[in-house]
Amino acid sequence: MTDLLADAAAELYEADPDEFTQRRQDLADRAREAGQPAVAKQIAGLRKPTRSAWVVNRLVRADPQVTSRLAALAAELRDGPSMDGTKIRELTAARSRLVDELTRQALQVSDLPAPPAALREEVTATLDAAIADPEVAANLGTLVRAAHWAGFGLDPMTSFPAAAPSPSARKTPTAPARPRAPRPAQPPTLEPPETPAPPDPAEAAAERDRRRQEKIQTAERAVAEADQTAESASLAEQDLEDTVRRLEAELADARQRLAEARRQSYRAESRQRRANAELGRLRE
Repeated sequence: MTDLLADAAAELYEADPDEFTQRRQDLADRAREAGQPAVAKQIAGLRKPTRSAWVVNRLVRADPQVTSRLAALAAELRDGPSMDGTKIRELTAARSRLVDELTRQALQVSDLPAPPAALREEVTATLDAAIADPEVAANLGTLVRAAHWAGFGLDPMTSFPAAAPSPSARKTPTAPARPRAPRPAQPPTLEPPETPAPPDPAEAAAERDRRRQEKIQTAERAVAEADQTAESASLAEQDLEDTVRRLEAELADARQRLAEARRQSYRAESRQRRANAELGRLRE
């Protein structure tokens, strides 16, 4: 990344999103005037961040320690599958505390003491995703939208296999009982109904795990669809902004040509009046 591009990105992703579009155009024009049209094109292609993404970007740029703290916790979570239950609970609590602390800090840095609940939730979700997803972590400071992730550990696609049912829960078919000959002198004896076996704890836990994973996968699909919709909307916004900039440039050029045409028309009319006056004087 060239200095002009890096400086432009730093300024754009730290400034208020409401000023992004105009400031991006100004910075692109500056790069073009500096004789770097390729950099100007890259600056013009920088995408406007959502409000929640801007809050996270501003936090990271205001406090460089944020990324190292998130990375340190992510390194510990990489050992998740080999941990015991106590360690997992400790890291889960540490993760929650860190994300809550950074969320409060981000809102304070952005001067948002009483933000909308949805914005706070998106900031929290993005910081949590930065722990789990290296791609999100790598883009901290230049995020264009909020990120989401659910689960423990680092891989959002990891699913925990259901526990295999215990041998005691497996039913072996029994051979049918041989029918007894009826006794004419006595009514047949009715056997008491079988008492159902109590549910096996391992099988019940496996079923709960399976249902939980189904819910997580459904939620992940919903998040992926929402991300795709947001991406499409962002691209549409970018296209429209490019169209507006092109039309504004064409309008400015047309106005300049119109002003020049008016000046030429005025000069021609002046010459015409002087020529008519001179002709009239000569005829007298």
